[in-house]
Amino acid sequence: MIKNILGTNDLIEFLRGKSATFLLAISNTKTADIEGITQAGIPGKIYLTPTLDSEFLTCGEVRSLESIAETPKGVPTPALLTRATHLLKPFSNIEILNLGVQVLPKIDYFKTHEFSIAPSGDISTGANIDAMDVFKKGLDFGQEFECKDDYIILAESVPSGTTTAATTALALGYECKEMFSSSFKNVPNDIRNETIEKALSKIEESDDIFARLSKVSDNMLIFGAGFLLGLNNQTKVILAGGTQMACALLIVNSVLKQMEGHLETSNLALCTTKWVYEDEKSDIKALLELNDLKVSAYYADFDFSLSEHPALKLYDEGEAKEGVGAGGALTYALLNAISKEELTKKVESFLG
Repeated sequence: MIKNILGTNDLIEFLRGKSATFLLAISNTKTADIEGITQAGIPGKIYLTPTLDSEFLTCGEVRSLESIAETPKGVPTPALLTRATHLLKPFSNIEILNLGVQVLPKIDYFKTHEFSIAPSGDISTGANIDAMDVFKKGLDFGQEFECKDDYIILAESVPSGTTTAATTALALGYECKEMFSSSFKNVPNDIRNETIEKALSKIEESDDIFARLSKVSDNMLIFGAGFLLGLNNQTKVILAGGTQMACALLIVNSVLKQMEGHLETSNLALCTTKWVYEDEKSDIKALLELNDLKVSAYYADFDFSLSEHPALKLYDEGEAKEGVGAGGALTYALLNAISKEELTKKVESFLG
């Protein structure tokens, strides 16, 4: 079942049974190298997470490492959910957006869009992004992109992305300190808050939006905002993700305010997981309500209550919550009449 967070259910009902192009934006930020800040992958090899996620999503195996990425607590990547959906009801196209990864995924046939963007720096010392350039690349790509299907599902794999997203939103002046989720059940707030504070201390009053984004954001957020403005509501888009995608919308909102521009959003919605929606340590609804853009939002009412697998039970306990478009993929699965039982069995089959 798909449940409503904000707005009406018209758009999501219209997409029932329709075909989708799945775009996975992958990127590295050196922020993920800060010890203990993220559990989105293997300690010491967190930078490989987006690479492995794209390999597994497209080809069903990881090629840049011996085994599938999981956290120290044994939580496997949410890419399992997206891959399971794809096997049960294939996306018409899967394309990768390389927004600056250290290691390119080893995949053939699947289209990878290259933008000559370097991985971004650690926000506590300066992300060192040419935000205007990255934004413009997103804008151009949105204007040129021709969706061959009924709609786009835009997903991301960016370890430490919720930390950079929280910092970005705060740097843009939004009151959202406690609204961002984390890959952890027990958020390492000391490390996270210290990182955010160090990053925000680099912001000067005179910095404009792009100067702020250059210092404290990440490539996916900036490119994603440009991409949405470039599409200009001409194509239906599901933002497949939680608080990071909500932050990309806040960037769009800030840019439009500064330009005194307007974006029609009738073709735009955000879809996340039940784990993000029910997370007591974040607030996706409140985050979306900070935005002047009125965007419908939904969550897929899916959990692992039908599974006995200990690794999957960790999701229901609040470890990991979203990523690799899991919320959007689960919504797509539900729109295509795939049952909770089928999805659960398919995900379990990957874990042996």
